[in-house]
Amino acid sequence: MITIDELRARVDSEFEGILEDLKALVRIPSVSAVSFDQTTLDASAAEVADLFRAAGLEVRITSSPAEDGTPGRPAVLGRRDGEEGAPVVLLYAHHDVQPPGAVEDWDQEDPFEPEVRGERMYGRGAADDKAGIAAHLGAIRALGEHLRAGVRVFIEGEEEVGSPSFVPFLRDHHDELAADLALVLDSSNWKVGTPALTTTLRGLVEAQVEVRVTDHALHSGMFGGPILDAPTLMCRLLATLHDEAGNVAVSGLAGYDDAALEYPEEDFRADTGLLPGAHLAGSGSLTARLWTKPAISIVGFDATSVAKRSNTIQPTCRAALSLRIAPGEDPARAYGLLEEHLQANAPLGAQVTVTRGELGPAFRSPSDSEAMRLARWAMSTAWGTDAVETGIGGSIPFIADLAREFPDAEVLVTGIEDPDSRAHSGNESLHLGELKGAMFAEALMLARLSGTLAE
Repeated sequence: MITIDELRARVDSEFEGILEDLKALVRIPSVSAVSFDQTTLDASAAEVADLFRAAGLEVRITSSPAEDGTPGRPAVLGRRDGEEGAPVVLLYAHHDVQPPGAVEDWDQEDPFEPEVRGERMYGRGAADDKAGIAAHLGAIRALGEHLRAGVRVFIEGEEEVGSPSFVPFLRDHHDELAADLALVLDSSNWKVGTPALTTTLRGLVEAQVEVRVTDHALHSGMFGGPILDAPTLMCRLLATLHDEAGNVAVSGLAGYDDAALEYPEEDFRADTGLLPGAHLAGSGSLTARLWTKPAISIVGFDATSVAKRSNTIQPTCRAALSLRIAPGEDPARAYGLLEEHLQANAPLGAQVTVTRGELGPAFRSPSDSEAMRLARWAMSTAWGTDAVETGIGGSIPFIADLAREFPDAEVLVTGIEDPDSRAHSGNESLHLGELKGAMFAEALMLARLSGTLAE
């Protein structure tokens, strides 16, 4: 048996080693976007496998093709059997990362050379999601011989590109991944010092819309006036997606205002860097607007660049749309409503073509359960403050896939990021205290599930 204080001391003693292992992972530029060197994913998977193998797990690297036959990226599977009758816990994180972006967006020369400044470690992937790998590893190391529950480890290599082979992988490795509880470390805490369980996630609908007005470009002086250019028509079309207050105006989309937490506007402005004088869009509570109501963003726009402009009426224009849907909404239904809206609002009879992109389901956890109570206790004990329940406005579609493929396993979603982590952006960082808290909380959960925690 081990006491809470003894386990805390073990976490403290393991922490510096875990930081060094995390630095080694960050140094591998494991960007899964196809325009980057994919061999870095092999190197990253090998490093992750070595770390868990050294922690006493049976480990292998494998992959499954996506449903369209595209080869999958390398994933790490780890296994440590528990005592007979003990519960089995699946630990998930991902080792692939986003592209680094522009060097000038970073306060360091190399985004893949981790730097510790104050209480934070900076580097691409330091928070999202190599910190998740480090927390799982640290919890297993700290618990050591007191780990009696069964453990399965699944470290994915393609989360940042939408997990295209996730469902085939789950089916191909169903028996290896089967568990009573899945702990996903790929979300965020409420703020530094306040841990959170993520209980809702918005789903995702991606679409591209094209507006065409003529079959070729025209001289803007000779023909301008009776004919509006495609970019202007596109702007008129896109403007119909929101009402005057900034609420999504696509009729029929689900949304509700029942978020339990309040997000003070001054905190939101500070966290997002919203410029002075800029008004917030939408109505209802701020957390509902972020978590349980739909949102539409224009994430891409194809038109002639200013640098390459000419005095012509552009015949076509394209835009990429990202629609976040409320928990409980069906993504296929939501896409249908979006397509119907765009076609019905075609400006001045222009030809509008809508193409469906990725559809990602939303997620809502049970309102309460034994596993959630365990997680809240472990997190509150580790941080010394009550854990809260939050939603996430972003989408992690694989979580709904995981829950569907393993209906008997409860899925708990939490993470190590905080509002200052800037995942996917320049100067991504990890608060070191949050990493230690996550390690300790997970070790506490595993100890209680193992029946080795002295009460």
